[in-house]
Amino acid sequence: QVQLVESGGGLVQAGGSLRLSCAASGRTFNSYVMGWFRQAPGKEREFVAGINWSGASTYYKDSVKGRFTVSRDNAKNTVYLQMNSLKPEDTAVYYCAVDVNNREYVSRNLNAYEYWGQGTQVTVSS
Repeated sequence: QVQLVESGGGLVQAGGSLRLSCAASGRTFNSYVMGWFRQAPGKEREFVAGINWSGASTYYKDSVKGRFTVSRDNAKNTVYLQMNSLKPEDTAVYYCAVDVNNREYVSRNLNAYEYWGQGTQVTVSS
């Protein structure tokens, strides 16, 4: 059974920081692209950040560049999203996902990702 479990969400004031974690089990994910997505109420799920299998290549949504950092620890089968300088518009449920068909190419399309976590709520107050 493949499982992705996110943690680290919460309530934070604007300008604050949070670190999300995504722990994978049931399969070796250190060979695949991992992505972070988010979904705000009434909006579609959107790509936030992605990382290739080795961690050498990372990609970001324009609005989070310079504030968010995606990283991975393959020995722990865990991916992280460090979020700094948070804004109220970052409020959403954040999901991690894995693309088991790619090692290098990071897709921004959620349909490319086969397995998803349950999500963790991030709320940024103004």
